[in-house]
Amino acid sequence: MEIHYFNSLSSTQKYLVEAIQNNVLKPPVAVLALEQNLGVGSRDNEWVGGNGNFFASFAIKLEKLPKDLLLSSASIYFSFIMKQTLMDLGEKVWLKWPNDFYLGSEKVGGTITKKVNDTLVCGIGINLKKTQNGFSYLKSDITPKILLDKYILELEKFPKWKQVFSEYEIEFDLSRKFSVHIEDYKESLENAYLCDDGSLIIGNKKVYNLR
Repeated sequence: MEIHYFNSLSSTQKYLVEAIQNNVLKPPVAVLALEQNLGVGSRDNEWVGGNGNFFASFAIKLEKLPKDLLLSSASIYFSFIMKQTLMDLGEKVWLKWPNDFYLGSEKVGGTITKKVNDTLVCGIGINLKKTQNGFSYLKSDITPKILLDKYILELEKFPKWKQVFSEYEIEFDLSRKFSVHIEDYKESLENAYLCDDGSLIIGNKKVYNLR
């Protein structure tokens, strides 16, 4: 996968989406910024931060993804592969449903995914060394470049969704102590049922991750 490096971008996600839409860049491609000041988080929140933290986005054609991966499962899929990459590098992180990286009870990062025609663009932000966005950080010596290189190596193995889900399903119990935003309100995950497509059943309602 081709990687483009920048000292600073307002948002790696916005930059790559626009570059794909305007045929400036073509998938598979990734961008990495050392600093980001208007990053896109979940529910239209910002994800910003300075040098040493991880701000990256990548684009992959839908046809390259595993045949058993649904679009509604993509954010969990991409996030869990990053979680495994971080663990392989010695970081004790876990993935809160559907797309947040946690260290213990503190959020340290997140993932957001957007479909652009026949391409998925995924942005990942992780506080590796410090925080400027109100969340915690890993206090890690990993460099953003090394993390992205190792992540892409794992991602391009394209494990089947079934394989990723079988491992994530075990970890999901850690999410039960938390709540999740669904539309404009919070729902506890204590009694949620995790379906094999990555969606949840909370009460009588099925909830999909579409971020």
